[in-house]
Amino acid sequence: MKFLSIFVLVLSLSLSAQGQERVVTLITHDSFNVSEDVLQAFEQESGYRVEILRLGDAGLLVNQAILSRNNPLGDVLFGVDNTFLSRALKADIFLPYESPLLAEVDPIHLLPDETRVTPIDYGDVCLNYDIAALEALGLKAPQSLADLTQEAYRGLLVAMNPATSSPGLAFLLTTVSVFGTEGDYTYLDYWADLVANDVLIVDDWETAYFGHFSAISEDGDRPLVVSYASSPPFSLDDEGQPTTASVTAPGTCFRQVEYAAMLRGTDNEEGAQQLIDFMLSRAFQEDLPMQMYVFPVRRDAVLPAEFAEFATVAEEPAMLSAEAIDQGREDWINAWLEVIVRR
Repeated sequence: MKFLSIFVLVLSLSLSAQGQERVVTLITHDSFNVSEDVLQAFEQESGYRVEILRLGDAGLLVNQAILSRNNPLGDVLFGVDNTFLSRALKADIFLPYESPLLAEVDPIHLLPDETRVTPIDYGDVCLNYDIAALEALGLKAPQSLADLTQEAYRGLLVAMNPATSSPGLAFLLTTVSVFGTEGDYTYLDYWADLVANDVLIVDDWETAYFGHFSAISEDGDRPLVVSYASSPPFSLDDEGQPTTASVTAPGTCFRQVEYAAMLRGTDNEEGAQQLIDFMLSRAFQEDLPMQMYVFPVRRDAVLPAEFAEFATVAEEPAMLSAEAIDQGREDWINAWLEVIVRR
């Protein structure tokens, strides 16, 4: 009986150990998506189950990650972009990691002397429009930011709060780049004109695109939306043609790069590193265009046919240096909030 008891105890401990599931937790924005088969292949190969925790738009994601830095909500963060990046780096919430797959990434997306974040995708924040709706109104798509202040476009645009939304902040930065912060007509004057022209401001991209954009939402009442130049493939009709298009005229877009990073305080660095490597794998990189409607950073990633045909890259996006964004972002947002509050 003694030997039987020992055998049962050993068997019980063995089964218990086998039942301990290895989990790696990803915190990300609400727009994150990945094909189930692609994710399952990684889980089977790595032995880790990926738990995905979506925390709102990228601005809220970064804010929550900073607030919880002493007790991180996950192992990896995905979705911080170049508009909010300096805030996260200053808060020192990431651990250094250099994936061996960085050799496959287009060097234009790499940050010099910075190993705490890994580029995953990029896209241009631009105006998108409902093709049929503008045609019905007898309007052409706006070809400059200034066009949006004209009476013809009154009440047609939905944009996002730059304090909580990364594409909203990217659009604000576009206006700063185009109109400047000093002189007779600044970005604040421009926003005051947008407000006077009945722009609608919402907190996040999902609400704007899926809730108010007339080409996507049955209840949508706005044929113009701040979105991405890579969004039109999402709007294909039954004949495989997009119902939306993007405006990529010079000075109307802002280039965004999204990064993944290992969160400081994780107790699963091995799993976190494998998850970041997975995001740079060809399987994930070739999946993300039709999952999140952004471009992969890997040079050898093959784009889906509809994405290659209908998604675009702005040739002359508005430009602001990382240093300028870091120095001016909070002041620009606060001044913007004053304009919106006064309306």
